[in-house]
Amino acid sequence: METAVPGIICNLVHHLALFMTGKTDTKKEFEEIISLCRDIFLAKMKDYGTAWRILRPPSITDQIYIKAQRIRSIDAKKMQKVSEGVRSEYIGIVNYSVIALIQLDLGADEPTELLPDEGQRLYDKYIYAARDMMLDKNHDYGEAWRNMRLGSLTDIILMKLMRIKQIEDNQGKTFISEGLDANYYDIINYAIFALIRMENENTQK
Repeated sequence: METAVPGIICNLVHHLALFMTGKTDTKKEFEEIISLCRDIFLAKMKDYGTAWRILRPPSITDQIYIKAQRIRSIDAKKMQKVSEGVRSEYIGIVNYSVIALIQLDLGADEPTELLPDEGQRLYDKYIYAARDMMLDKNHDYGEAWRNMRLGSLTDIILMKLMRIKQIEDNQGKTFISEGLDANYYDIINYAIFALIRMENENTQK
């Protein structure tokens, strides 16, 4: 506990200094991560086409859950036996969440195979909708996410997934809460927050 408090204070001072000097450019950082995630999405689409179109929304939710749970497990155990790292899991969470939003939009009646240009258009539509939502919330919350631990970001993603599962079990009905799409947008943004944090920490080393 004695070493934790100074560490938190140093972190707060670091981000305050970035904010005061104008060096923090969240929109630019988001663009860099979006570009990374999009490149991987498009590369896999070249290899596999849009085979993911066969997945129903609950199956996509479960796939995202597996990735988030693996991140949490690696964090708890402080080790991993599979070479694929945490960074790639966060990227997968972003891309599968975009896929979930596309599936909610298109439904099961549309063609299974999408043309590459259409796949990219839909990807950009939802990833930038998530970014715009982030910018609005970031304005109100003052970039509080920069002082969150990676483990907390993962826990929030898992909480959002549990909410999605409950909504899916209720056949998509909600009484007062946000719907499926809002939760997927939040998951995209929390995963991108985590990737930005990881990039910044690697830069500072």
